[in-house]
Amino acid sequence: MENGSKKRWGFQGNQELKKAAAITIRGVLNTLLSNLSEEDQRPVIPLGHGDPSAFPCFRTTPVAEDAIVDAVRSANFNSYAPTVGLLPARRAVAEYLSGDLPYQLSPDDIYLTIGCTQAIEIMIQVLARPGANILLPRPGFPFYEAQTAAKNLEARHFDLLPDQDWEVDLEAVKALADENTVAIVIINPGNPSGSVFTYEHLKKVAETARELGIMVISDEVYGQLAFGSKPFVPMGVFGSIVPIVTVGSISKRWVVPGWRLGWLVTNDLNGILHKMDSINIGGDKPSQLVSDSILHPGVGLCLSDRVVESIISCLDISTDPATFIQAAVPEILEKTKEDFFSNTISILRKCTDIIYDGLKDIPCIICPHKPEGSMFVMVKLNLSLLKDINDDVEFCMKLSKEESVIVLPGVAVGMKNWLRVTFAIDPPSLEDGLGRIKAFYHRHAKKE
Repeated sequence: MENGSKKRWGFQGNQELKKAAAITIRGVLNTLLSNLSEEDQRPVIPLGHGDPSAFPCFRTTPVAEDAIVDAVRSANFNSYAPTVGLLPARRAVAEYLSGDLPYQLSPDDIYLTIGCTQAIEIMIQVLARPGANILLPRPGFPFYEAQTAAKNLEARHFDLLPDQDWEVDLEAVKALADENTVAIVIINPGNPSGSVFTYEHLKKVAETARELGIMVISDEVYGQLAFGSKPFVPMGVFGSIVPIVTVGSISKRWVVPGWRLGWLVTNDLNGILHKMDSINIGGDKPSQLVSDSILHPGVGLCLSDRVVESIISCLDISTDPATFIQAAVPEILEKTKEDFFSNTISILRKCTDIIYDGLKDIPCIICPHKPEGSMFVMVKLNLSLLKDINDDVEFCMKLSKEESVIVLPGVAVGMKNWLRVTFAIDPPSLEDGLGRIKAFYHRHAKKE
């Protein structure tokens, strides 16, 4: 600069984004990966995230691969797609999801997104307004916290109860909600808990949301990945009780998280998210205003909110899933054979047995429940048995450095001094990882 003076620039980075990113799983895992010892030549055991696609036993079905190739080679899908997604793909998703519902979804209920995370981002954006708050599970998926922080939507946390199969503490939900609450989020099958909610419990959640006048956002990205005694029940079954937005994707069930194809679905039998005038809600009166009969005055989903309209507006200013990926969706959903799904479930069930039995041999780790779904289990650390480790973050940092095993500290998902452990890797690697954690425990155990 002239005369050695410094130019004053009128821009700077958004510090709020830095704060939001600090609480993401990616951010925490990147810190752990950067802590690995270069001297350890053993393979890294990735027990920190739900992406088993690198392991041959979890390879996706050839049906999905062929569908992608066919879509690309057709040269028919090199253009932009409609804002809400290609109609054949939306129709296929509606048919796929309707198979587990007591009613038929329409393609107009389906909005295609870049993975489930964009669907989450869109709903947070749609519901965010000054003073509003949303109810999030603890433990949960921290992407919700990151998005609410970035969009200035207050997050209030209700507990999942480990001694009750990680069910929602419904009394706490009622205590947290007020006239500015817009929605409650549930994740089923559970990330990070590994739980699967019963039909009866989900119905209670729906009835509680109706009582409070709020919508339910049901995160079902691990939908159908249930391998215990409880079947997976989609929250949309209760769409006649309360308006529900379901988010999901092909990422987990088809083991293709990098393909980034998800959906946002309105399960809205009473038209609450669609209609802005008097609607029939199935009560004694033929037609009633939603604000009078279902929603408390001033609660988030008032008639002027135009939720569906806002979803489409948000999609209008967002990017879309790749068109050729959308084009492959009908073939993927309609032609994948049941033996592919049953094989995946069989491997996950075997891995569940391995991790549940293996953790019993590590005294400093307490597993309250054998996981029944998703790809994770939440376990509690007994720090009193360790001589030089003060919390879950230090445990995970030292574990990555000494044993090249990556485990997510519980604080990242809302529970300090717990761990979220992924069991969705090939069984020999899982056994190796558990052996290393056991050796780590003995190295750091207090001497009697």
